[in-house]
Amino acid sequence: MPSTSLQQRILRQRTLLHNMLLDPMRRAAKRCARVWDDKALLDTALMKSIKQIPYCTYLYATNLDGIQVSANASQTGLIEADFGRDRSQRPYFLELDPNKEMFLSEAYISQRANRPSVTALQKVRVDGEHVGYLGGDFDLRDLPITKDLYTEPGRWRQIKGDPAIRAQVFQQCRIQSRLDDNIDLVLPVLEELVTEHGVYQLEIHFSSSRATVWFLDDPYRYQLIEIDELTDPDICLAYAHHPYPKDALIPRENIRPILDTFRQLRFADDTIYLRAGSINLFNGIVGLNFSCDGSHYIPHEEFLAKDSAFWGIQ
Repeated sequence: MPSTSLQQRILRQRTLLHNMLLDPMRRAAKRCARVWDDKALLDTALMKSIKQIPYCTYLYATNLDGIQVSANASQTGLIEADFGRDRSQRPYFLELDPNKEMFLSEAYISQRANRPSVTALQKVRVDGEHVGYLGGDFDLRDLPITKDLYTEPGRWRQIKGDPAIRAQVFQQCRIQSRLDDNIDLVLPVLEELVTEHGVYQLEIHFSSSRATVWFLDDPYRYQLIEIDELTDPDICLAYAHHPYPKDALIPRENIRPILDTFRQLRFADDTIYLRAGSINLFNGIVGLNFSCDGSHYIPHEEFLAKDSAFWGIQ
């Protein structure tokens, strides 16, 4: 079973594609089986069939060993250069399930277009004998992916970072940064940008004394704010007022407690300390990156529910 909602979405898309191809690939295989030993007629059958297989980029026939016994049929004509091509080492043949009449591969990078693709392999039978495969290639960008929006799962996720950093963690010590020196001024400025000026995603980099912000009025570009601007409350004059979004998952009144907890985690320990913290108003997630290069992505309610003892803060 898929372990994440993203994997479940991928499985759902693959199932939809598989079911959409079952009938047209089976019909095409039967058409090819009638002329299997005549390449010219086989190529003609492929050209007729590709028009009836939705979203198919290339259609071809191979023997049981993965050697192509036809030209490539495309939407614009035959590609004779692929006759005799050895496909046995391509990902779709290496992972082929021999027990399935039609097998849909995992996505791979195509050789011709160098783009993510999938291949359907349909068994071809002549008088009941399995003689080869009908292969259909599909460019992922052409496929009718369903439009339901993927959303991040609302659960605590912990991700380990660079093992080399973790191995040296107890040999390092936090170095006071300029942001650390001015944190009592910086955090209120950042709170103001989030609550009054339309910042919906905020990433604070404590060690390098900077912040990266995304604004509701300009969501496709981030802005980098360095320490000299962060310590100047006049920076708020540079950005228009923007009402706090009504559909934000993080309530306005929780922004200050989240930032205050960032401060605590930054100074809690000189060995294991917060290097960066992030807030996204719309997925409701707080991100943490520690000196051991471990990262946490936590629903804001759960983050705020943890007391000082949990984080090891005295």
